[in-house]
Amino acid sequence: MQSFKTFPARAAFTVTAIATLMGQVSSAAASAPAPRTTAAAAVAATKAKAPRLAAVAPKHTPLRSLMKFETVRWGGRTVQTLDEASRIRLARAAAEKAGLREVGLGYQDVYGIIEAETSWIQRAGSSKDGTPNLGLAQFEPRTAKGLGLEDPRDPVQAVFAAARYMKLGAKWASGRIGHLKSNPALYAAKLREGVSVHYNLSIKGRNKWNGLNTAQLPVETQRHIRNAAAGAREAAQLAGELA
Repeated sequence: MQSFKTFPARAAFTVTAIATLMGQVSSAAASAPAPRTTAAAAVAATKAKAPRLAAVAPKHTPLRSLMKFETVRWGGRTVQTLDEASRIRLARAAAEKAGLREVGLGYQDVYGIIEAETSWIQRAGSSKDGTPNLGLAQFEPRTAKGLGLEDPRDPVQAVFAAARYMKLGAKWASGRIGHLKSNPALYAAKLREGVSVHYNLSIKGRNKWNGLNTAQLPVETQRHIRNAAAGAREAAQLAGELA
């Protein structure tokens, strides 16, 4: 399983105060500055670099309506993928909804996991036993069902489900690396390794990991860990450029 972006929203509001007990009412309104646009970062290596503008959206705007797609070349074919601003928006919304901060993770980690799974390119893969892995988050049908994911091919549903699954993975990983809490930096790094291990391996395979034997994991899992970390760094950079 394998790489969206959110902006802080602004909105105008009205405050109504009761002036007297006789029912006289006065109101005051405060307005936020008009939404501004910012230049998007250069697209990934697989895409032609071109400047884009991303508008700051008011809070009440539905997330799905903010998702924008662009056409890229991937594997010798033309495909549609979410643009960087949409990726950051979606990763942020999914991380917040799942409560990832409670387990020491953030939107960068959501972005990184999707980057490791599919590089944000919609695709269909399969596990070694032939079980299909679907959508941006590469969920097997049984895992998708367990997470309440109705359509793994829907980007919004998939990334929100991925964040929920990552929270489960972080809780699982914390139980494997509790002995490392005396070193906060090492613990944080190993927690993220554990999320990849939980996401990438079967129950039997993941239970061999103890936080210190990462080099003994399958090559594919080690690659997943590296790609997720690189994706998280990319998310932080893009968020800064798009802010």
